[in-house]
Amino acid sequence: MRVIVEADGGSRGNPGPAGCGAVVLDADTRAVLAERALGLGETTNNVAEYQGLIAGLRAAHELGATDVSVRMDSKLVIEQMAGRWRVKHANLQPLHAVARELAADFERVDYEWIPRAENSAADQLANDAMDGRTVDSHPPADDPDPVSEAEGAAARTSPAGWQDLRGAPVRMLLLRHGQTAMSVDRRYSGRGDVELTELGERQVHAAAKRLAAMDGVVTDDGPAPIITSPLTRARQSAQAVADATGGELELHDGLLETDFGEWEGLTFLEAAERYPDVHRKWIGDPTVVPPGGESLAAVHERVAAARDDLVERHAGGTIVVVSHVTPIKSLLRIGLGVGPEVFYRMHLDLASLSIVEFYPDGNASVRLVNDISHWA
Repeated sequence: MRVIVEADGGSRGNPGPAGCGAVVLDADTRAVLAERALGLGETTNNVAEYQGLIAGLRAAHELGATDVSVRMDSKLVIEQMAGRWRVKHANLQPLHAVARELAADFERVDYEWIPRAENSAADQLANDAMDGRTVDSHPPADDPDPVSEAEGAAARTSPAGWQDLRGAPVRMLLLRHGQTAMSVDRRYSGRGDVELTELGERQVHAAAKRLAAMDGVVTDDGPAPIITSPLTRARQSAQAVADATGGELELHDGLLETDFGEWEGLTFLEAAERYPDVHRKWIGDPTVVPPGGESLAAVHERVAAARDDLVERHAGGTIVVVSHVTPIKSLLRIGLGVGPEVFYRMHLDLASLSIVEFYPDGNASVRLVNDISHWA
């Protein structure tokens, strides 16, 4: 399936309130297959442009595209993605890496710079996002569309529509805590109660500022609840969000990190050397229990129960969930409906933001994974 991705992003102030937009077109007919408009909080033009590209590539992937032509009026993004310019700015390097990883999933991708006048649809979507109007949709079902019936079913509805998701979802904004001394040294950090580093505090304050600007977090009915793991690093991160939004903290034991038992405080290599057999099995089998600790399967079961509790108590609302790597992966695993492989194949950065919606009929929709544009 050949598609064209037109993408854009902008910031009113640079940095300032920002948004991005993307439109996916059928390469042969120019029919609109998907649109995206995402608010980004406060960031720069270039970050917003990269986010527009990422949104467009993800939408193309959802549609099953194999051949993608990317068209943008950002010379910087086009030249960097084409490999002709180096990515020098530290804020753009992780976004460039995400875009490259997404592009690698297609059989073919090419990049073309176009004048701003030829990118008006994506530009309008970016401005809609900056004005607080988000879009995650496709053309109405009664629009004429020359694509096949099977492709059309996916192309003419939003992800929620094609999955036949019903009712108002619980929208979970999943925030991993910021950096700690244990994460600096890459040590197993489970139930050990460590504090954030200075960098960790800056990371979560940046995340909090972004969350405060996101749709549905602060409304006329008040700020979104903030549900957090009781551990200090998570509570400090959650408090930064509370300070930015005015929300109240609620501690939830179901969001605790894995209990690593005797591996607590060890590096990966140290644990592998001291416990070679069990460690080797643990990295591929979620039912294996670290000595004196907790298996990933047990964590998943605990988090699933917490999810059920939160969905029941916050039906139809938005909540901020502040936790750790394994619990957040568990929530995303439930949202994706996939197996335990996600524990080993998904990477979540410190102070990263992910979004998953859980519907009352038991379905779900994952909207964002491991976004660090607010601090990277």
